[in-house]
Amino acid sequence: MNLALWIVAGLLAAAYLFGGGKLVLSKEKIKSTSASAKWVDDFGAGTIKAIGVFEVLGAAGLILPAVLGIAPVLVPLAAVGLAVIMVGAVITRIRRREFKFMAADLVYLALLSFVVWGRFFAEPFTG
Repeated sequence: MNLALWIVAGLLAAAYLFGGGKLVLSKEKIKSTSASAKWVDDFGAGTIKAIGVFEVLGAAGLILPAVLGIAPVLVPLAAVGLAVIMVGAVITRIRRREFKFMAADLVYLALLSFVVWGRFFAEPFTG
């Protein structure tokens, strides 16, 4: 179970770190990268940059506290924070009627929920 949690957290961290490109890309560039990125029309540039910041911080929070042994309780808390972002993504997809693209958001939400459950209850980091 511990290995599965590390693998899932690592893959999620990589995905959210990559998603942190919202910090450096313009709103128009993000929109042109993929058909699933039309959601940026609903948000201002500052909000998109903030989402990018939270994704990068969440990616770091999924791995660094446990690796460094400094406040590893932050790992499931980072997963909770990213899950909140994904709930917002699902709501945005529902509002925009982008159900096909919502499937990926739900997969991320499920994986984040697995990390939350695993690190709070099944295999918590104990000192």
